[in-house]
Amino acid sequence: MSDDFDVIVVGGGGAGLAAAVSAAEQGATVLLFESETALGGSTQLSAGLFTAAGTSVQRGLGVEDSAEKFFQHYMDLNQWMLAPGLIRTFCENAGPTLEWLIELGVEVPAVVSANAHQPGLCQAGVEDVWRGHVPKDQGYGLVQVLDRARREHGIEAILNTRVQKLIEEDGRVVGVVADDIEVRAGAVVVASGGFAQDPELIDRHYPAANNAGDSLFVVAAPGSRGDHLRFGRAVDAAVTGDGWGLMLPTVYFQRFHHWQSGFPPKSRVYVNRDGRRFMDEDASYAVSTGIIEAQGGYAWMIFDEKARVNLAPGYADWTPERIADEVAAGRTFSAGSLTDLAEQIGVPADALDATVARWNDQLPAGVDADFLRHRTLRNKGSDENPDPIGEAPFYAAQILPAELVCTHAGLEIDGNAAVVDVRGCPIPGLYAAGEAGAGILGLRYVGGGNAVANALTMGRIAGRNAAKAAQGPHPS
Repeated sequence: MSDDFDVIVVGGGGAGLAAAVSAAEQGATVLLFESETALGGSTQLSAGLFTAAGTSVQRGLGVEDSAEKFFQHYMDLNQWMLAPGLIRTFCENAGPTLEWLIELGVEVPAVVSANAHQPGLCQAGVEDVWRGHVPKDQGYGLVQVLDRARREHGIEAILNTRVQKLIEEDGRVVGVVADDIEVRAGAVVVASGGFAQDPELIDRHYPAANNAGDSLFVVAAPGSRGDHLRFGRAVDAAVTGDGWGLMLPTVYFQRFHHWQSGFPPKSRVYVNRDGRRFMDEDASYAVSTGIIEAQGGYAWMIFDEKARVNLAPGYADWTPERIADEVAAGRTFSAGSLTDLAEQIGVPADALDATVARWNDQLPAGVDADFLRHRTLRNKGSDENPDPIGEAPFYAAQILPAELVCTHAGLEIDGNAAVVDVRGCPIPGLYAAGEAGAGILGLRYVGGGNAVANALTMGRIAGRNAAKAAQGPHPS
């Protein structure tokens, strides 16, 4: 039977759209399946931040950087537990992929950005060279540009259709089954997202997420149901990345991305079970989750009445009224003195008193000799120093890794974005990218934009190589 298409792409998020457009640029005929009623996936829900090195945006700001520096930082932060060849491929291609996006119409101005929502160049994680590229219109903007390119290439997107399985013949993937209909292709790209919305797969591949208990909430796209893992089992694909994912530390009552839930007060201090401060409260989530996990899995956020009443209105979680409600329900603790508050949360009162006193001596004066938070605040564009923590009543809310953003276990890929089998050999005709194609996202999330850069960079590589494989000689 002849192929219906050169390339079939499963999933219409950032990785799938990048793969589809890239395959079409190679002259391939492409069909895209999306399980949900709209394209975009988790990329559309994100800030759209894209981590890359050696870009025109960096050069426009006089920032000297290279893929080699990016590679070294990436591997060091992940303790060299990832395949260096694959990571080098990613780091070398992330910059060119950003330039490709800019050519397609993504706008990333060469200006300094103070956060992940202000277009320009920002600090993505704990890197010494800023690599966070914030596009205009966030993740929505990225998806709109890619979708426009999809339409210009005449690529049909079949929405609200969940692919059931891959078709394999003689050791080669030759298509998919959707709505019980076989659709043939020269190659298939799996870009169906992660598995954050499937509790059973969380139990199996990322059980640490369950440590959050009732505080756990998921912000991944609804289509993140682990289809890639089911596809992979049927063709003996190798799975890598077990036990890894991105959990962001949040207060226990948060249930949305921060741009919906709001932001905790600037004047806050995190203390451990010994009543002592142990971190920069604004540390990047590249490292903050690990720091809190090392303290026993949670910490206490301490703030005062002035901080509570000055919270901005209009958010879902971080508002003065919500804090009062949580106190009334007995879930957030409140007391007229730090001594009484310490007793309620079970930490030594003298330690908590000393911690807050030292914090008050430093942060309101614009310095933090212990944890250098003043540098982080400056990099975030915060010009005003925090107020002292001193107006009763005082509050304590538990903070822990509770926001599940993405999962890192998926089909193992090589530098060509080809899926490999359990022997480490590429499976003919099968490619993967994004959360579905594992090996780039590791035990440490390198910083804001890591997942989006992975999705679009490896999606682009997968699409190009799938097109080449489909157009080359293979059994029909």
